[in-house]
Amino acid sequence: MNSIFNFFALFLKKHTKLSDKMIKSIIITGFIGFIITIQFSCQEGNSQKDGQANLVLPVTTLSTHKTELHRFYVGTVDAVQNVEIRARVQGYLEKIFVDEGKEVQKGQLLFAISDQEYDAEVDRSKAALKTALAESKRSELELDRIRILVEKGVVSKTELQVAQANFEAINAGIARAESALNHAKTRLSYTLIRAPFSGIINRIPFKVGSLISEGTLMTSVSDLQYVYAYFNVSESDYLEYIKNQIENPEDVNKSVKLLLADGSYYPEIGTIETMDGEFKETTGSIAFRAKFKNRNNMLKHGSSGTIKLTNHLNNALIVPQKSTFEIQDKSYVFVLDNNNHVYARSFVPKTRYSDFYIVQSGLNKGDKVVYEGIQKLKEGMQINPQFMTIDSLKSVSSIGK
Repeated sequence: MNSIFNFFALFLKKHTKLSDKMIKSIIITGFIGFIITIQFSCQEGNSQKDGQANLVLPVTTLSTHKTELHRFYVGTVDAVQNVEIRARVQGYLEKIFVDEGKEVQKGQLLFAISDQEYDAEVDRSKAALKTALAESKRSELELDRIRILVEKGVVSKTELQVAQANFEAINAGIARAESALNHAKTRLSYTLIRAPFSGIINRIPFKVGSLISEGTLMTSVSDLQYVYAYFNVSESDYLEYIKNQIENPEDVNKSVKLLLADGSYYPEIGTIETMDGEFKETTGSIAFRAKFKNRNNMLKHGSSGTIKLTNHLNNALIVPQKSTFEIQDKSYVFVLDNNNHVYARSFVPKTRYSDFYIVQSGLNKGDKVVYEGIQKLKEGMQINPQFMTIDSLKSVSSIGK
């Protein structure tokens, strides 16, 4: 130590004009600083080493929970009844008794088509029926006369048989005339078009004076007291729904909500009534039908929305999303063993819900998972766990709300 001191003293004395006292002070001050720097560096290194060995991280124990799983599907809205009103006879449109978008009652008169030729056809059919009836009466009298002559032996029985056949043929003509008259009356009634049920009138494309052909679409009527919402469900979601019904028999009539195009929820709750009997080969999905009460006719036939279907899961194993990381499209968590060493384990998430994943496979109830700070971990590293319950994590998350 004295040799080092003397060396620096001779060096400073040779190359500077400082006094011996100042040279001694500079050397002592520099030596003390050097010692302090080395000591601080050693303490810092030891501190970092201890920090890695005693890293304190929050850990949670996985458990099962009763929760609600929400699924969303694109849906289309149809009126319970929506019928096209078509003309059944040809003619000029004479009157329109309603306006577009108005409510009508069952049997209410909507349109009138010119009826002159159909009225004339009814008159002709009536005249034909009267002629047939008169012919029948004449034939009946002729039959009675010939029957008397046959009894007296004046004419042969063959004459009677001919008269009988003629009478029956004329009576058949009466039936044809009656049928023609009924047909003419029916076609005449088709000139007045009435509402088949109570509902809302849709667009009317024709005006008074338009020539209407048989089969022309005049308008349509929608019964909007209730509406149906149709949506397609994948096979896996369908199985989940059926299993949920078995486990929760009180939820047989599943309630659904309708999210409207403006992002708001329709105030009425719908109920799933039925589903198709087969899956579509092209999409692998099956159609569900839900029924909604249509308050104030707010929903219209042909509109769209999003169906929110809720399934209740009694034993869902959940893991915090913050605990997970991905490597090559696989999900992992760090699991703690009995000696507080951490090891990465892959798992398959069923679905994401709020700040959690519902686990399909790979993890079990009771597994201890590092909650956060996973970016600091390496395989096999030992930590000091600070345990947190899933319930405490749920309280700061939207899950279960």
